[in-house]
Amino acid sequence: MPLAPEPGLVGAHGPEGTARESSRSAVAWPAIIGGAFVAAAVSVLLLALGSGIGLASVSPWRGSNPSAATFTAMAAIWLIVVQWVSSGLGGYLTGRLRTKWVETHSHEVFFRDTANGLLTWAVASVFVVGLVASSATSIVSGGTRAAATVAAGTLGGASQGAAQNATQASDPTGYLIDTLFRPAQPSANAPASEVKGEATRILATGLPNPPIGRGDRTYLAQLVAARAGISLADAEKRVDDVVAKAQAAEEKARQVANAARKAAASFAFFTFVSMLIGAFIACVAAALGGQQRDEI
Repeated sequence: MPLAPEPGLVGAHGPEGTARESSRSAVAWPAIIGGAFVAAAVSVLLLALGSGIGLASVSPWRGSNPSAATFTAMAAIWLIVVQWVSSGLGGYLTGRLRTKWVETHSHEVFFRDTANGLLTWAVASVFVVGLVASSATSIVSGGTRAAATVAAGTLGGASQGAAQNATQASDPTGYLIDTLFRPAQPSANAPASEVKGEATRILATGLPNPPIGRGDRTYLAQLVAARAGISLADAEKRVDDVVAKAQAAEEKARQVANAARKAAASFAFFTFVSMLIGAFIACVAAALGGQQRDEI
């Protein structure tokens, strides 16, 4: 039984005897849009489920929380599962829902199905990214502000880090001006705001580039001794303790920032891999769905 001509085909040959060509596009947009919506909905559904599982697995009151490496690996596996399931389902529906291409070579049919599956994955990915981008931005910015607040509280004004030194010492030349008019012996009657401001500028200048200069350390100890009414030895011990705590806090902040950088890099890499897998699965599923559609 001869196959019916594909809709849009006119005659066996063109006006100059060329092979007939369909006037319709090989891109099945209705099937692609439908498959993309299904893929996007499944992605959001699985991401919500994964977020719930992840939040349930950690707790600030539990001592057996998974390590950062374990949590990152679990997130990577879940990303692959999300892409696999959503892309496979969306691509398969695209292949099954497209119209049948008659009198078309099987190789061309296979290419069209895989291309439509890839388009389904692309449309769904753009939709999901646009949907969750604002939420992700809000979460990241909120986490950044919270981390900055914690870091500022930990440093307690002794050391704000290299990025905050300009704010801590409002005048960049304040430390140099202090050294010009620094007395041989600090006065115990100086206003508290001036004493604390000078000490702050000394710490802000010296802590990012430890150790603090010997002259600055000696003067700071004299300033503390004169203001607090304690011996010079006790004042030097106070200065050493404060400097050690500030340096330890800064080192801890650097370690936290480095860990966050590594986690972000790993997450970006695993997202790239999972999306590649999703694109491949969508193409294969669309080809499978199209093959089953043509067998009907």
